[in-house]
Amino acid sequence: QVQLVESGGGLVQAGGSLRLSCAASGRTFGSDAMAWFRQAPGNEREFVAAINWSGSSTTYVDSVKGRFTISRLNARSTVYLQLNSLKPEDTAVYYCAAGRITTRELGGYDYWGQGTQVTVSS
Repeated sequence: QVQLVESGGGLVQAGGSLRLSCAASGRTFGSDAMAWFRQAPGNEREFVAAINWSGSSTTYVDSVKGRFTISRLNARSTVYLQLNSLKPEDTAVYYCAAGRITTRELGGYDYWGQGTQVTVSS
């Protein structure tokens, strides 16, 4: 069993930055792939970024490439998502997820956090 707790969301103006954190507990964190997804009102949950167990490989949805950075610190069982150059269309609830493989697919992740709200004003 893995428990995930996100933090760091908030209200920011367009062009601003936030750093989201996801603290994991339970199963050995260092063996899991980690990902961030987001869900805006009325939309399906969508993939944002993922990182493999060692942090040596990352992948992003095209809309955030060059603006968002996913990273992890296994010693602290934490994964981060740095959000820069934020746009109003980035407004969503951001969810952290853990799974056995690095994938963009929602179903590839076994454990989910409760989400943290990111709101970007224009």
